[in-house]
Amino acid sequence: MEVPQVLHMNGGVGEASYATNSLVQERVISLTKAIREEAAISLFCNSYPRSLAIADLGCSSGPNTLLVVSEFIKVIEKLCGELNYESPEYKVFLNDLPGNDFNTIFRSVDRFKESLRSETKTKTGPCYISGVPGSFYGRIFPNQSLHFVHSSYSLQWLSKVPENVNNNKGNIYMARTSPSNVLTAYYNQFQRDFSLFLKCRAEELIEGGRMMLTVLGRESDIMYSKECCYIWELMAMALNDMVLEGIIKEEQVDTFNIPQYTPSPSEVKLEVLKEGSFAIDQLGVSEVNWNALENWNAFECESQMYESHSDGPYNVTQCMRAVSEPLLISHFGESIIEELFNRYQKILIDRMSKEKTKFVNVTILLTRKS
Repeated sequence: MEVPQVLHMNGGVGEASYATNSLVQERVISLTKAIREEAAISLFCNSYPRSLAIADLGCSSGPNTLLVVSEFIKVIEKLCGELNYESPEYKVFLNDLPGNDFNTIFRSVDRFKESLRSETKTKTGPCYISGVPGSFYGRIFPNQSLHFVHSSYSLQWLSKVPENVNNNKGNIYMARTSPSNVLTAYYNQFQRDFSLFLKCRAEELIEGGRMMLTVLGRESDIMYSKECCYIWELMAMALNDMVLEGIIKEEQVDTFNIPQYTPSPSEVKLEVLKEGSFAIDQLGVSEVNWNALENWNAFECESQMYESHSDGPYNVTQCMRAVSEPLLISHFGESIIEELFNRYQKILIDRMSKEKTKFVNVTILLTRKS
């Protein structure tokens, strides 16, 4: 499986699309809003640049894509109004892998700009938005061209499936039954990828530029901790049940591994310190429920509506389908998808009725050293 060619969220705005099923990700973005606002103000007041370049890496598509950009610009516009300072121009770069649904993003740009003008009290500076396809595990911008880099719920995805994990029988990710070499292979791939990511961004950010990253992670030092691996274990259960019934072959499951690593705060910190280009301003952990609606009050759910399906396991199933369906189709084919997610939902109904299920998020704010 060539990850850059097949990894992307479900496009469009249909029932199984990422746009319709990314309320969990929106909640994660909202939890880190105060940190971003503080970083934006500090960045702007450091040099009062006439032009601000902002990059969102792993932008996907849907209502969350321009959310961070909108918040960033509003903060700067408010600050300019308070200081009686002329608004800067904004250069916005939206990055994701080539399979991302950029067309949906581009169709929303005019509406985004109109909304921004109506919500800011000042005469907003010009805003230029570009799509930048490509893997962020490599250079994607010119030297020292960016002021602020943001990424949320993207860096847990690896550049490729780790090598030497062929003996991860019956599992599709790190699990309690995974051999030690599988866990080591996943960790080593994370180290290589994240170190390269930091090196590339260090070359692209100006000195003093800021970078804020939120990654799906874990608090525990145990790599196969339930808090990060359980949701994939339950999907593996559904796949293995299909093997027992002859719907798919055992070999297909044994050769399928999710290209993801969910790091702990200490693992993230270690790689930043080893790479050496960034100072750590903040590092923290937050939690959100698997069921998106449990994270919000009813009146806060206007952007992505679930009235017709308020059932928690259904929401989680659709969220995971929006995220993983392209990977699954590339390996198993499209014919098994409906059956797989029907079974997965039944497993979730059972497990979510018996226990509290949460995602753990690791957030880090960095400053590019001089």
